[in-house]
Amino acid sequence: MNQQNEPQHILPSSTLAIVSLVAGILGFTLFPFLASIVAIWTGYEARKETRSVPPRASGDGMATAGIIMGWIQIGLAVVSVCCFALYMIGMVGWLGSDFMRQ
Repeated sequence: MNQQNEPQHILPSSTLAIVSLVAGILGFTLFPFLASIVAIWTGYEARKETRSVPPRASGDGMATAGIIMGWIQIGLAVVSVCCFALYMIGMVGWLGSDFMRQ
């Protein structure tokens, strides 16, 4: 049991990963579209930083979570716009048919 004391290299957390995670959370609450774009962009940049050889920072999980939340928000925005467009088309059709009867 002769273990040598090797210094452990503890990497600091990536600032971009933290920003990605916070922006992903803010995208669901305060700034839906803007924060989702920030979460995706900073998440991918943070993953470059954490997956480099040698890694310069830790926080790959935070970056991945921010990317996933950002893409979910983009998907929800697209579905919302499509539902609103279908609603408006339906309302115009319904009002148009009622208008033509008179």
